Amino acid sequence: MQGIPMCEIYASTPPTEYEQITRSIRINGAVTSIRIERRFWTILDELAEEEQNSTAKFITKLHNEAYNLNGEISNFASLLRVVCTTYLVNKTA
Repeated sequence: MQGIPMCEIYASTPPTEYEQITRSIRINGAVTSIRIERRFWTILDELAEEEQNSTAKFITKLHNEAYNLNGEISNFASLLRVVCTTYLVNKTA
């Protein structure tokens, strides 16, 4: 492959995009901290806006629906990352 090496495309991601950001969110009356990368927060903010909700309300709704479907959520931050990637895949399909 000529041109820019594939890994360089990904490796050139600005460090601010993968900086971990912690936000405190109230889910069903309990305050919890969620720590994920800035890029994922940006995607969650976009998703919430599309749903005409605040990010906190969107995350609470997502948590409750996932819990009702699957029971205990062992790693909610990982679920949020997967939700973001699923959103991006569906958005480009």
